[in-house]
Amino acid sequence: MIFLGFGKYARADKIYALEPIVGEERGPGSRTLVWVDGIEEPIVASRTEQTILDDMTDANAVVADVRRRRSRAAMQHPQLFEE
Repeated sequence: MIFLGFGKYARADKIYALEPIVGEERGPGSRTLVWVDGIEEPIVASRTEQTILDDMTDANAVVADVRRRRSRAAMQHPQLFEE
């Protein structure tokens, strides 16, 4: 989950676009439009696109690490992961 500000969150794997808000619309609480799969309108985030992108990168690294550990565990103990 990626924190967008003011109690708003989105799943990192569902975010497909970040659009910086420019001009007069940008201000406190309005920094980035976050386009999320399954939601028709963008979410207005109070964080910049770069901080959101950094959090998404960190989240992907955590998921990759968990998958790598599970794969290693499955190779060492295959009976734990059989269906």
